Amino acid sequence: MSAPTDATPLPHRVELERHDHVLVIHLDRTDKRNAIDSHMTSALDAALNEADDDPEVRCIILTGGERAFSAGTDLADGAGTPTERGGPYGVIRRSRRTPLIAAVEGIAYGGGFEVVLACDMVVAHRTARFGLPEVARGVIPTCGGLFRGWHSLPVTVAKQMVLTGRPLSAQRAYELGIVNELADDGEVLTTALDLAAQVSENSPLSVAESLTVMNDVLGMPEELGWSRTDEATTTVKSSEDYREGVAAFLEKRSPQWKGR
Repeated sequence: MSAPTDATPLPHRVELERHDHVLVIHLDRTDKRNAIDSHMTSALDAALNEADDDPEVRCIILTGGERAFSAGTDLADGAGTPTERGGPYGVIRRSRRTPLIAAVEGIAYGGGFEVVLACDMVVAHRTARFGLPEVARGVIPTCGGLFRGWHSLPVTVAKQMVLTGRPLSAQRAYELGIVNELADDGEVLTTALDLAAQVSENSPLSVAESLTVMNDVLGMPEELGWSRTDEATTTVKSSEDYREGVAAFLEKRSPQWKGR
């Protein structure tokens, strides 16, 4: 007789859906606007590992719900430990040979937008919004938001997003080049699947090699970005403003900044 166990099954945080050579990963925490906790990080990492290791998967789509792609890190519980293969959220620092498309409806804020920046292409609903509101919480973007936006955005717009915390509309993001395709109601995932099909009909080896070279070249200057982000994060997390910002957010009140 086997010994009884008190282990509690992990909550579902993602749902997987296969369309021929395309794997769709649905973020599934709609009651929390797909805020990323440790369980979602683990689930995302496992799903992306599965896709990375399956030669039949030629493209991946990451999507959320109608109200939110993702609101970023769960400030109450944290996003858990970065994973071995994917880094933060299981995706931010992943070396992929399989293209990843973000299909965005609603908001992609904070870490949610940084996940979008870690993808290769973006399809967005016309009412979607992208933002880095960390400074309004007494924290800073830690998952590439301080430098990856410059790959597609003018530097002045990237600075505006970081320093004001105000969101960017999908239309503006499309005009500036972050978003590849805009879609109407009920068409976001369909449009992303069409884009994924265009990728999948090509030589898998040619696609993988091309993506690897492009991401390697883009990643060359990122090491400085990561090291400086780590230094700034250490400074901010030891401050009174950090504690006040998080407390104010959880208590649903305006923060009282001290500047220290």
